[in-house]
Amino acid sequence: MPNTSDRSDQTPATNTGKLVKPSKPIAPIRQRLMVTWLVWLAFRLIALPILINIFNASSPDIVGGIAWQALWLVPAFVLTPSILRGRSPYALLIGSMFTLVYLGASGVVLFTRAYGSSWAEIVVYLLDFLLLFAINVWLFVLLKRLPSMNNVVKQPRSR
Repeated sequence: MPNTSDRSDQTPATNTGKLVKPSKPIAPIRQRLMVTWLVWLAFRLIALPILINIFNASSPDIVGGIAWQALWLVPAFVLTPSILRGRSPYALLIGSMFTLVYLGASGVVLFTRAYGSSWAEIVVYLLDFLLLFAINVWLFVLLKRLPSMNNVVKQPRSR
């Protein structure tokens, strides 16, 4: 008979003979997601236009770059409260879809800038890509750790 006390990753369930894995903590992942999200928003909105102005030979307008990024980030600003709370699996799933679109667009920009841009400019776009990749990783991990969306039993409304 196997010794179940050696299994530190599983605990016995109540009223059944099955073993249930304990839930992993979501607070550290939620914290990492929140910090990475805010760093990416600040980087994309302010630092990216400033750094591109510095490193690009044509010196594009900083104010115009910030305005363009603000327009581009409207969906991210709408998603920010649900990403910062990090509790609703539905909102996080929609946020994950949007950040995958941002990640794809960032990858395309990085790929197109790789030919003919300075190394410093490529590093700026690479940093944007890596921040978005980290956000998508934290979203995936957080969605895996949140309670299942399928097995939720809702209480009937009382009038």
